[in-house]
Amino acid sequence: MRPGTYVCGIDAAMGVVSGKWKVLILWALHDRARRFGDLRRNVPGITEKVLASHLRELEADGIVHREEHDEVPPHVEYSLTPLGVSLNEALAPLGAWGREHVIGDALAHRG
Repeated sequence: MRPGTYVCGIDAAMGVVSGKWKVLILWALHDRARRFGDLRRNVPGITEKVLASHLRELEADGIVHREEHDEVPPHVEYSLTPLGVSLNEALAPLGAWGREHVIGDALAHRG
């Protein structure tokens, strides 16, 4: 994260979670650590290249922790840092708004 390059808090937060996929990656990590393939299955439509790139960016921003397990075969798990947990908690009201006003409206118009 680059403090001082933003004009307000919303601008700063959006800089961290910009784009469609980062918020969905955060949501997929909300309850537990996940391996790369598990994340890919839990974020439908994301490519391996984009997932790897976004995970690197989120790790660089201190939102995601990457842990390499020295096993055979080796594997890596991703989890939220405390900063990532707090960001996910901040996004929860936005998700509630979407469920109520977008998903709820769409379901109401079907009936």
